[in-house]
Amino acid sequence: MAQSFLDFVKSLPEQGNVRSVSIEELDEEAFKHGRTTATGGRSFYSNVRNRSAGIAVVFGSDRVATKNFNPAQQRIRDNREKTLEEVRKYLLRTPLIRVQRTIGDNAEFNPKCNLFLSVQRPDNTRQACLWSHTLRDYDPSSPGPELYEVCIPEWPENDSQVLVFPEENLTVILGIDYVGEVKMGFLRMAMWDAKEEGMLSLHAGSKVVTAQQPGGDSKRYGMLFFGLSGTGKTTHACHGHGMEAAGEVMDILQDDIVALSRDGRALGTERGFYLKTEGMNSETQALIYNALRSPEALFENVMLTHDGDIDYADLSLGGNGRAVIPRTSFGEYVGEDINLPSLDQLDGMVVAFITRRMTVLPLMSRLNPEQAAAAFMLGESVETSAGDPRRAGESVRVVGTNPFLIGSEADEGNWFYDFVKNNEDKVQCYLLNTGGVGEILERDEQGRATVRQPVTRVPIPEMSAMIRGILRNTVEWGEDPLFGTEVPVSVDGLDIAKYDLSNYYTDEQIKEYADRLKEERRSHLANFPGLNSKILEANN
Repeated sequence: MAQSFLDFVKSLPEQGNVRSVSIEELDEEAFKHGRTTATGGRSFYSNVRNRSAGIAVVFGSDRVATKNFNPAQQRIRDNREKTLEEVRKYLLRTPLIRVQRTIGDNAEFNPKCNLFLSVQRPDNTRQACLWSHTLRDYDPSSPGPELYEVCIPEWPENDSQVLVFPEENLTVILGIDYVGEVKMGFLRMAMWDAKEEGMLSLHAGSKVVTAQQPGGDSKRYGMLFFGLSGTGKTTHACHGHGMEAAGEVMDILQDDIVALSRDGRALGTERGFYLKTEGMNSETQALIYNALRSPEALFENVMLTHDGDIDYADLSLGGNGRAVIPRTSFGEYVGEDINLPSLDQLDGMVVAFITRRMTVLPLMSRLNPEQAAAAFMLGESVETSAGDPRRAGESVRVVGTNPFLIGSEADEGNWFYDFVKNNEDKVQCYLLNTGGVGEILERDEQGRATVRQPVTRVPIPEMSAMIRGILRNTVEWGEDPLFGTEVPVSVDGLDIAKYDLSNYYTDEQIKEYADRLKEERRSHLANFPGLNSKILEANN
């Protein structure tokens, strides 16, 4: 069924109801439905304002297919053939636009994207427009697979769904008008194809930094930043860290998805960034804030006042406001290439797993290869009271911090472990906690959490001081008796003593929080058959 539907999709350009449009034509049509910001950008709004993971189903062989279904996914699975037949009939009659773009910019792996978007509602050209600005022009000569995506945003809301067929390079999106669903639909397929090519696809930002060293020389490091949404992945991937000494240089490469090769190259995917804008301000995130002032910035679901000013602190329209900006908006801080060089062209690689916890986890931990692979598998963060109060304080774990992973999760962890272990002389791994320490929660009879003792947060400038210390090799390290990692004893520009756990908890409380977290981790890691036993033992 999937293959016959794909064959039908490939034939759509021959239909009279399908128009192929350029990015210039998209801009002209979409901009009619947006508002102009005070700095010349454009602002748009969608009905759906986040990805719809709970109604996405992956179909195919046992290697790829969704295994555990919620009730909505079970219904989607059971009705698949009926749904595809209804979609086929609709696609013959609705007005469609066809948009083609290319993921990546390298000599070997550049998936080509073919989007068929229904414009029954003309304002839905916004979806194709914003997505197009994240990728380069379609290049049929670039090596890589052809990917196909059908999007019908006006499909009935009570039948919204995402059907993913990775082995056919096909995704069908119904009843969802959120740009991120189109973007990640293509990138999800591309990540599966990269896996089939022997690469490891990462939900990570990347950059290259030249940092001054204690002896007066300098070193050039590649950096990868892993993190779930809201932990600070993009913030720190696109931050200067105060690296302003003579000869220090930073080249921002990517902020979302890269494909890691065995030689350490991390192939970039996008020419534009799709940034989360919540809480953006000029003092702590100056590079991103200034880039968002570009007239090329395209906003989605961000508060725009009547006189054209954007208020990133006003979350009246939801907490997932977004902006698409070209990499060139970062000016002198953007790299010419989107690809991270191989290890033999660098002095080393710094891998940072960004989590957000609020109790006893150190703000920065240096990891050995086994601990690093465990951190990869844990993909850890925490629910906050701003989300579901009943789940506040609970752990959130997504392997590789990559909710778009298809196939064996253990294979991903073993690949990453082998890469770090085989390159121990060049690859350094760290766990960065952008949350804080000291929080104590209490729960009422309904299970809702209330804060008895607030967390002491780590500000962005202080986390930047720690990252700067890593790159400049100026951190003094000591052993952490709680988690068996190395933790900073001193960091230039930071009073590390104020985060000492004894300032917030008794010894018994510290042990209780740490033991609980370690047991959670051990239990989680036991869920992956085939995972290297050395990774399992890392949290003992």
